[in-house]
Amino acid sequence: MDFGVTGNFGGRYLAEQYRKNAAAEKGEGVSFAELAEAKAAEKGTAAGMSFKDMWQTRFPGAYYHVMDASNIPQGVWERNDFPFEKFFQNDVDESAVNWKPNGANPAMDSAGVQSRLHSIAGQKSIVVPPELEEKMKNDPALTQQVMAKVEGFIAANQVPGRICSHLIVLDENGEIARFRASSHGGNITGPTEEEMRQFEAEQAAKKKRREEYARLNEEAALKRRLMEQEAGERYYKSSITKKAVSAAAYEASGILK
Repeated sequence: MDFGVTGNFGGRYLAEQYRKNAAAEKGEGVSFAELAEAKAAEKGTAAGMSFKDMWQTRFPGAYYHVMDASNIPQGVWERNDFPFEKFFQNDVDESAVNWKPNGANPAMDSAGVQSRLHSIAGQKSIVVPPELEEKMKNDPALTQQVMAKVEGFIAANQVPGRICSHLIVLDENGEIARFRASSHGGNITGPTEEEMRQFEAEQAAKKKRREEYARLNEEAALKRRLMEQEAGERYYKSSITKKAVSAAAYEASGILK
């Protein structure tokens, strides 16, 4: 079964995730820095790479669209019948951006949704608003920052052993406004025998700690009850003694005669 995740994401978090995960990322070939350097040398300029060149150099075959899709309502974007597969084509018309739901939201495991997810397995697509593309043409630093955010998102949303697809929508400031990430097929390996033993040992230790905690709580509760009982008995005895003393005093003074 193919699985999809939708939502929006802040670029700062994604950039941080990139720094943590990029070194461990596998299966994507050489680093972006090396690819960018080679591409820049080919073009004869190190600072002149467009964002589209960066994107498609880092992810060969990835789709690139210039249109504003950042205002698609989140509730619409998250529906399973949203036409996300249209963004994995060379040409996308405004019908995908202006799509409106009709009827109940189909289940993720329905045949239609699974078929559409399967059709984009392993692919990547990004949607850049015209305002942002114009800004990046005149600001190489911004271009690099946006690319770092995008790479960060993809690095943070790779599922080991599975084929992943990503659809990313940017806003006019270069932040990730919407995304869809899905994982497909692949070889999923279970835990090793050593990992299972470690897991079972950890669970046994946790169970022992829970039982010890419960025993200590029970002992503490019993101790509180005994202390309350003893305090009650002392209060009762003290009250009786005070009454007896008072009665004797009254009698001695002739009040009770």
